Amino acid sequence: MTAGLRLGPLLRYVDWETGEHATVWIEADRPCTAEVRCLGAPPGEGTAPAGEDTANGVPGAEGPPDATRPGAPKGAGGSSRTFQIEGHHYALIPVSGLTPASSTAYEVLLDGRRVWPPADWPYPPSVIRTPAIPAEGVRVSFGSCRWAAPPAREHDPIGPDALDTLAGRMAAEPGGERPDVLVLLGDQVYADATSRETQRWLATRRDLSEPPGAEVADYEEYTRLYEESWLDPVVRWLLSTVPSCMIFDDHDVIDDWNTSASWVAEMRATPWWRERILSGLMSYWVHQHLGNLSPAELADDPVYAAVRDTPDGTDALRSFAARADADPASVRWSYRRDFGRTRLLMIDTRAARVLDERHRAMLDDEEMRWLRGQALEAPGSYDHLLLGTSLPWLLPPAIHDVESWNAALCRGERGERWARVGEDLRRRADLEHWAAFPASFEELASLIREVGSGPLAPSTVCVLSGDVHHAYVAEPHWPDPEPSARVLQLTCSPVHNAIHASMRAGFRFGWSRAGRRFGRAVARHGRAGRPVIRWDKTGGPWFGNQLMTLTLNGRSAELRLDQAVTDRTGTRLLTVDERNLTNGP
Repeated sequence: MTAGLRLGPLLRYVDWETGEHATVWIEADRPCTAEVRCLGAPPGEGTAPAGEDTANGVPGAEGPPDATRPGAPKGAGGSSRTFQIEGHHYALIPVSGLTPASSTAYEVLLDGRRVWPPADWPYPPSVIRTPAIPAEGVRVSFGSCRWAAPPAREHDPIGPDALDTLAGRMAAEPGGERPDVLVLLGDQVYADATSRETQRWLATRRDLSEPPGAEVADYEEYTRLYEESWLDPVVRWLLSTVPSCMIFDDHDVIDDWNTSASWVAEMRATPWWRERILSGLMSYWVHQHLGNLSPAELADDPVYAAVRDTPDGTDALRSFAARADADPASVRWSYRRDFGRTRLLMIDTRAARVLDERHRAMLDDEEMRWLRGQALEAPGSYDHLLLGTSLPWLLPPAIHDVESWNAALCRGERGERWARVGEDLRRRADLEHWAAFPASFEELASLIREVGSGPLAPSTVCVLSGDVHHAYVAEPHWPDPEPSARVLQLTCSPVHNAIHASMRAGFRFGWSRAGRRFGRAVARHGRAGRPVIRWDKTGGPWFGNQLMTLTLNGRSAELRLDQAVTDRTGTRLLTVDERNLTNGP
């Protein structure tokens, strides 16, 4: 039997150093050789202007085939054998020989047979867009928290999916504006909040009256979540043509994942948790993390080598996941991407935590050293620093104070009884953002000030976050001297999810003057000190399914917030806010 394409293709890494390389992720339905063949510029697509709408070699490649269509860069493409995990077959295909500042259509072949695009595919060709070298600008769209959209024929009770809507607009206007990269900041799948359709499928495998019930239990069930999300046709096309950077948050594994040491102990005592956490980490490594890595990181990755070096990489990946769970400090999920003179640092704020109540930290010591080293490397070599953290650094001030109060209670500042109350409240109210790790909050504030000060400081330092199911812009202020860089918290969530009316009211109250007074009173009860900085909301809150887009060019930065809306004209992205973040040209 011939191999078929089960999932993908996803365009993941596009090289911004030479403009010649990329990686494409696929899942096949059996072992095979997966190949990307480049075809040249599709109709309506031309060479991308320098700095506009633009986006090495990878180990293990069998070597790129010659492209066979007129206009394709000579020799552009690549191939790789699939590797096997739990009976599934994947490949991260290296693509080389691309031309900088170009837009190149591609097809996917399995064992020499074309499987992508499918026959009668209604969307434009999948393309790899490469930047001019040196790159002049980058457009970054970001958000988080996406329940898979229901099929088009079904009513969507939470409104249109912003990612679907973006994809639809791009498909209708192939030569129009598009992001150079999608930054997906967590909750790409919901392992603990499955759809009715997925629950019906789960019920064919096991008794849902037994834990973990309608949540996913093992690797095979995780693959179902990715299929449900990524086989949405227009999103499938979008992910095949726009590079993506991803990081997990709690729902990629389970709500409140790693909220506290006592939570972890309780979960480890349940009979189903070990399979859940190992499967969650394994599926994240395969579907999300692997494509985040640069070619150099892939070449040095012993797990990737071990998985590829055996007929079945399941045991090697399972051993890695077990080590990541038992010793989080031994594994790094954070990573760096450079887009010309914009540096993105994606920060793991889930698995890298230190949960000892007396030494709580959002990032362990080694992870914080890595973050400092990446942010401070080669000062003056970038104009914009983006810190991708699924959890907002700056919350509404009242909520910040409640979380710091709760952290003080849990570490025993008001005695054992209040510590028990604090732990119960922490879990019920999800009090686990940067504010709940006060030392880490201050350490990040110190790092941002250091990066943003001095003659070689970047123009902007933007903290990109999601999680809280609404969007806002906040700006911090330090005691004199202020950093010379413009520092902003940019929060955008959800891409496709809901928020209760009571939470909307709570977030609005959190920014109010009365909310600030309430927060300070609560913090005093817990003997929690004032944060070293103060901050103000300068935009929002906005509620709805939405995406933010940063356009960074030279030392200038522009921000736009688009919401997915349905009206008499159909479903579209409505721009609800635009602003210039700098005084640059």
